[in-house]
Amino acid sequence: MFPIIDCHCHIYPDKIADKAVHGIGEFYHIGMCYDGKAETLLEQNKKYGITHSLIFSVATKPAQTKSINEFIAGQVKNAPDKFTGLGTIHPDSTDIKGDIEHLIELDLRGVKLHPDFQGISINDKRCYKIYELCQGKLPVLMHTGDIRYSYSNPDNLIPVLKDFPSLTVIGAHFGGYSVWDDAIKKLQGFENLFVDCSSAMAFISTEKSKELVKFYGADRIIYGTDYPMWKFGEELKRFSALELNDIDKQKILYKNACKLFKIDESKILELFEKSK
Repeated sequence: MFPIIDCHCHIYPDKIADKAVHGIGEFYHIGMCYDGKAETLLEQNKKYGITHSLIFSVATKPAQTKSINEFIAGQVKNAPDKFTGLGTIHPDSTDIKGDIEHLIELDLRGVKLHPDFQGISINDKRCYKIYELCQGKLPVLMHTGDIRYSYSNPDNLIPVLKDFPSLTVIGAHFGGYSVWDDAIKKLQGFENLFVDCSSAMAFISTEKSKELVKFYGADRIIYGTDYPMWKFGEELKRFSALELNDIDKQKILYKNACKLFKIDESKILELFEKSK
């Protein structure tokens, strides 16, 4: 057993969680397994041996940015050993620089974008100000891929990776939700691209998952469940079925996340030992 950092967790204030989770379910036509609340996430983490979670939410309107980032920062403050937070930015904000400065002040460790929810392509010039200000400073975790839309297609990620070589991008869902073969064909040779494995293994075979791990390499993959979507126990079984060696397991389960999001690895190991 090793520590586990779940790098893909959406959480919401209790008063809007039901509505938000219902909206995600409708968007993807998938039944949600959990309620999207921080308390539930902590309960499931304890039950399934998840050491730490990367938490965030997405602003679908510029006016939501400040309140969402302050909510996420508040949850981290309430449970600093359990949570690390990412901020959200909306590309239509009139003060992207100020938004990024604010999330840095809140000690949020990166930016979460969802092109499909926000209705703006990855390579839209409105997003370039975000990339310009984040490169060399903050990693950007973005939803990538959806056969129904072009916003987050791997084709649109390529110019961003080329134009901002010092920007660290984490492409969620193995770089191409529902278009994994397309991602493998196109996302080759980019040293600034990492991926997470959330909302992928439930849709594809174990052999395809192994192929994706081999393609990206264990050095460039982080573990994620996409809370509140999937049952943690089932996701852990899917990961175990990959039959990775211990070195690669450790990289994907916690070591890579510690490096990307400046999480103290010694603290993670200490928390893991205490939880045994």
